[in-house]
Amino acid sequence: MVYKITAGNFEQEVEKSDMPVLVDFWAAWCGPCQMQGPVVDQAAEKFPKVKFGKVNVDEEGELAGRYGVMSIPMLVLFQGGQAVQKAVGFHSMEELEKLLDGVG
Repeated sequence: MVYKITAGNFEQEVEKSDMPVLVDFWAAWCGPCQMQGPVVDQAAEKFPKVKFGKVNVDEEGELAGRYGVMSIPMLVLFQGGQAVQKAVGFHSMEELEKLLDGVG
């Protein structure tokens, strides 16, 4: 399952999560984001010990600004409520597996 993350639920779903969270910052008009979405969906099924969420940067500009999102798609891995790793641009399933290896 991939959660829709907003400013309203960010604290509960990400910062207070008892499991690592991978957040996909994206926009509907972004071609690479459209390619990244299905890969994130697949990863959500493959990594049950990681929570997955998506932040629409057009709807959640404050969140995007808080985490320095300048280019999208941008994946941010949170552990213990803190951003510990960022990856900008499209990432294949193999690259996501490397990013998430040992997480959770």
